[in-house]
Amino acid sequence: MLLLVMVLLVSSVFVPMWRIELSAPQYPEGLVLQLHANKIGGDVEIINGLNHYIGMKTLHKEDFIEFTVLPYIIGFFALCALAVAVIAKKKGLYALFISFILFGILAGIDFYRWNYEYGHNLDPNAAIQVPGMSYQPPLIGYKQLLNFGAYSIPDIGGWMLIASGFLLFLLVIKETNLLQKFKKSNPTTALFVFLSLSFFSCAKTEVVPIKLNVDTCDFCKMTIADGKYAAEVISEKGRVFKFDDIMCMIHYGKENANTKMAAHYVNDYTQDNVLIPAKTAFFLSEGTIQSPMRGGIIAFSSENEAKEFGIKLKAKPVTWGAVITK
Repeated sequence: MLLLVMVLLVSSVFVPMWRIELSAPQYPEGLVLQLHANKIGGDVEIINGLNHYIGMKTLHKEDFIEFTVLPYIIGFFALCALAVAVIAKKKGLYALFISFILFGILAGIDFYRWNYEYGHNLDPNAAIQVPGMSYQPPLIGYKQLLNFGAYSIPDIGGWMLIASGFLLFLLVIKETNLLQKFKKSNPTTALFVFLSLSFFSCAKTEVVPIKLNVDTCDFCKMTIADGKYAAEVISEKGRVFKFDDIMCMIHYGKENANTKMAAHYVNDYTQDNVLIPAKTAFFLSEGTIQSPMRGGIIAFSSENEAKEFGIKLKAKPVTWGAVITK
């Protein structure tokens, strides 16, 4: 298994290790920044042009010592894995595992520092300036930066490093007989640990408030101005898409069927810009409903309120299933 760790570590140097994906209305196909062990790849020139306008430093390999030393660090760990496989000493395995974990932590801290400096140290003479605005990309996951959605995730090389760490972890468990000790422990404790791991592994799909008169609809590109008709969808990757009309959300979903959605939210018609889960909402359709893009659908958190407004607006009730397939 240590030989597999060595192969994964060496291979990770030759493929992208991390990627930052950027999406915006003016770039429908998106932009990608790929970080290799020894260089920066992807749409670097376009991203540097955008960075120049908002006052961020442009990205160049020469400005980062990490691109010089990282291949050697990974190579060192690969040689250590080979050495431990040859000498077959537990202490060597433990030292390799602990040092590799520390390396991962330090790399994460360094990446955060790099993101922070580039996102906050802005040119005061930049063409585009938003008071109080910073452009720090997320360490991992999704973040909205002006009209760009930024998604930061491991690339192939990053997953290879993660796999290497996991394999080392399995070897440590095997050598310490941790599984046997765990089996002999209190079943209640085992259940608690299992549930805790399950809980923290779940992906979050928390609603992101819509900023009226600021956010634009991801389908029709109009500014979202009314807090009674808007909607929002969150993809499985954590990207947030906002809409000024529920039907804009439905049309967007059909046009982007390959994007897997994790959660849908709709504005409660009776409240001021409050998003509620679409699956539990009560909907009205047609009648005299005048939504921004003439979608003719509104939502309520209460069935009684839906019935009351159904009479006022001469609208008929519809289910979420009927709405999403409309």
